[in-house]
Amino acid sequence: MSETPTQPDPKRWKALAFIAIAQLMVVLDATIVNIALPSAQEDLGISEANKQWVITAYALAFGGLLLFGGRVADLWGRQRTFVTGLVGFALASALGGMAVNQGMLFGARALQGVFGALLAPAALSLLAVMFTDAKERAKAFGIYGAIAGGGGAIGLILGGVLTEYLDWRWTFYVNIPFAVVAAVGAVLVIREPAGARNRSTLDIPGVLLSTLGLVALVYGFTRAEVHGWSDAGTVWTFVASVVLLAAFVLTESRTRAPLLPLRVVADRNRGGVYLSLGLAIIAMFGLFLFLTYYLQLVKGYDPMKTGFAFLPMIVGMVTGSTQIGTRLMTRVRPRLLMGPGFLVGSLGMLMLTQLETDSSYLTLILPAQLLLGLGMGSAFMPAMSLATYNVRPQDSGVASAMVNTSQQVGGAIGTALLNTIAASAAASYVPSAPVVGDVRMLAVVHGYTTAIWWAFGILVLAATLAFTLVNAKGQRGGPVTGGPKGAGEAEPVPVLAH
Repeated sequence: MSETPTQPDPKRWKALAFIAIAQLMVVLDATIVNIALPSAQEDLGISEANKQWVITAYALAFGGLLLFGGRVADLWGRQRTFVTGLVGFALASALGGMAVNQGMLFGARALQGVFGALLAPAALSLLAVMFTDAKERAKAFGIYGAIAGGGGAIGLILGGVLTEYLDWRWTFYVNIPFAVVAAVGAVLVIREPAGARNRSTLDIPGVLLSTLGLVALVYGFTRAEVHGWSDAGTVWTFVASVVLLAAFVLTESRTRAPLLPLRVVADRNRGGVYLSLGLAIIAMFGLFLFLTYYLQLVKGYDPMKTGFAFLPMIVGMVTGSTQIGTRLMTRVRPRLLMGPGFLVGSLGMLMLTQLETDSSYLTLILPAQLLLGLGMGSAFMPAMSLATYNVRPQDSGVASAMVNTSQQVGGAIGTALLNTIAASAAASYVPSAPVVGDVRMLAVVHGYTTAIWWAFGILVLAATLAFTLVNAKGQRGGPVTGGPKGAGEAEPVPVLAH
């Protein structure tokens, strides 16, 4: 055997196409069901108290099992985990589309979350180990970042079209062709680089503690949205989450083959990415919620028109990711894309704090969305790349899972926290002058703008963390291999030719 330099996979660009299809399916599913929920609720007789479980069942399974899914990809093989996740997600989607009662629908959503937790980190880690050239990596992550950022808005459009012209069940069935195409393509073209597997044993205590801790954390925020932050059950759920996650960290520091090697999150740059990305998602998910309600309840848009109203944000995200992030990622420091990106996004958020019941879509909402899209697209792309940059190939799955975890937990926090702030502001609203018209609608919009002010502050905080914590010089290097010899230094791992 002799050492040879790592050769790029000749089918890597074809593989990217199928990875992108799978990622689009997962991101779409986070929002596509939201628009269809009222129709499903009426059709299946789901009560107001239980309707949240259509969203919560998915979030709990997905968020709770992501670290486990990432490590399974490292141990079992990313291609195999990727295909298994696709097949399982398709079957769970078919089950959801055929649901005859609320229990069947909730169960299908939970299964989607389980297989999504296998699929998402496997997809991102495949990119990390297949694209090692700096310029190619920039292009690949630019495409991936555009999908990750804009897919949620695309889900709103597709959900509106399917609900309007077909049936809510098609918001589940639409996943099946995505999954079939991506799975067949993965089997045919995706091959993992040699030496990228992790052969250590699975950390069972770490799996149990991380899963229970993350489930408790996500459930705590979703429960707070319904029952309030001072509710005893909510408080005890958060206490349980803190205890479980603290025990998880302690266990990982003493285990020879940890589920999450602490070196992955202890690195200053990766830690900064996870924190700033999570905060940005808190702001963005809250905004999706408020804009959807504003356009439908206040402006009177139907589901399809509401979906298409998000097109400027999609255009901005694709442009920011593929034209700004991709072109500059190998030329400037990551924080000089992430920090300004979050600040540009915050300017769009600042514009939306001026929403009123009669605000113009063309002069206020459209330009604000363009700024948000450009900013988030420019920031997300280098953030996702840096989160898996210079990670040991054997840890790329769990490093990728941490990106997804920060997004999932951020989404749960954003939806619950900002919705609670909006509801509280609306309930306490007192007009400052005599009102002609619907006072209730004025109160609702006041609640939205109050919460958007908070989202603006959160984005500014994300930018501050990106500027202060992320100090990597750039992503110009070669292979995504090795592990930290020191604070952020990587040691190449040779690939042996047989």
